[in-house]
Amino acid sequence: MNTVETLDHPQELEPVHRTRLLQAMATVSAGKGLALTTIADIVREAGVSKRTFYEHFASKEACFLALYRAASASALRTLREALKPDRPWQTQIEHALLAYFEHLAAGPGLVRVLFIDIHHLGPEGLRARRDVMQQLANFMVATVNGAALPSAAPLRALSPAMAMAAVGGINELVLQAIEHGQAAELKKLTPCAGEIVRALTHADLAGL
Repeated sequence: MNTVETLDHPQELEPVHRTRLLQAMATVSAGKGLALTTIADIVREAGVSKRTFYEHFASKEACFLALYRAASASALRTLREALKPDRPWQTQIEHALLAYFEHLAAGPGLVRVLFIDIHHLGPEGLRARRDVMQQLANFMVATVNGAALPSAAPLRALSPAMAMAAVGGINELVLQAIEHGQAAELKKLTPCAGEIVRALTHADLAGL
């Protein structure tokens, strides 16, 4: 799972160190979970000093939250890039969902700690999770409501509330798969996730 964007200017040490710390947090927490991860673990993996760590993050929790946001942005970018406007709407959304699930499944250890441990970080974790879910819901509204349909029967416009319901349902499917030890097989969720979106938009009634 690619969590941190490639730097445009690797000679700038500050962004490089931050990126290395995020990558180290991803590696260490995926292996042992956030609770058992220490700052000493992170700086050892990153090859930097504790002083450097504290120049970027106030705590390991702050580092994890930054990782969570970076990983989520990477997954959302995968969704956007997977859209194929020249394809039928149903095929387009399912192709994007498949790409999203494959992206998550590429790092099963990391996706487990991101989806599970974010719930243990109190109000800041809740805020980060809500922000990410809102971004996904906004993406869904823009994608569905902007779709050009090859049918006279229109889709029902997807409201922000229904988009959030879809995102929440898909998120729960991912959590369930993780809890059952199936994080590496998330792409199997694609048909069900696609059905959720179609049901909320009445795409089945539009002949799609």
